[in-house]
Amino acid sequence: MRITLPKSKLLMLLFDLLAVITGSLVVAAALVVFTIPNNIAPGGVSGLATALAHISPIAVSLWSLLLNVPLLLCALWKMGKRSLIFTLLSTVLLSVFIELLSFLPVYTNDKLIASVFGGVIMGFGVGVLFLRNISTGGTDLLALLLKKPLPNLPSGTLLMIIDAIIVIIAVIVFRELDVALYSAVTIFVTAKVIDAMAEGVDYAKVIYIVTAKGKEVSDVLNANLERGTTILPATGGYTGNDKQLVITVTRRNVLAQTLRLIKQTDPAAFTFVTD
Repeated sequence: MRITLPKSKLLMLLFDLLAVITGSLVVAAALVVFTIPNNIAPGGVSGLATALAHISPIAVSLWSLLLNVPLLLCALWKMGKRSLIFTLLSTVLLSVFIELLSFLPVYTNDKLIASVFGGVIMGFGVGVLFLRNISTGGTDLLALLLKKPLPNLPSGTLLMIIDAIIVIIAVIVFRELDVALYSAVTIFVTAKVIDAMAEGVDYAKVIYIVTAKGKEVSDVLNANLERGTTILPATGGYTGNDKQLVITVTRRNVLAQTLRLIKQTDPAAFTFVTD
């Protein structure tokens, strides 16, 4: 009996596989080239594996696989079958790619540069996986699990909190305070790249305008910026005067122009901006 997947599901499956391969490969490259040669613990299981490999004959790739087992068992009860299967595949591929990419040249000239570039590349790899609700296991997996009870906390921030504990362990193992400093840089950069990929680099801005000239302000914004607006009736809590609340959304690169148009139309308007 042949099982045929609908085209949409087949396409989603291909995207998932591509994300798993790409994300795992990129993260492994960042570890091999930048973080492992410089004793930088980039947080997560990879960072803990780096520290444990320093005091044992077991390789980073094997430690990474071993440390992920209990987390994967916990995830068995929390994650859907699809996410768990792809996370397991990503975990295995990461360990395999670390070994396969050992031929790559390592960068050890400047630990600060290594920590920054390692963080950027690793953040991109993890971000690719997070966009498909997949992780490389370890604390990435723990962060995905915590996203369910803490949906409003950014993924990168969750990782940063968890990884701080790993850095402390690495400092104890390597007995170097520099490990904490460079690792903190890598973790911070990684978290920011992940958040940028998840939320978009060019954050939109919501502008609230309390004005007595709601129609005029709305017309100016519509005509000059081609942005839609919403006008709500409002009453001044102190004066009791009737006002309008004009709400619009714009990009950061035209925020200054938008505020200037509002000020020109109604100098007395009260305006505040949020992400």
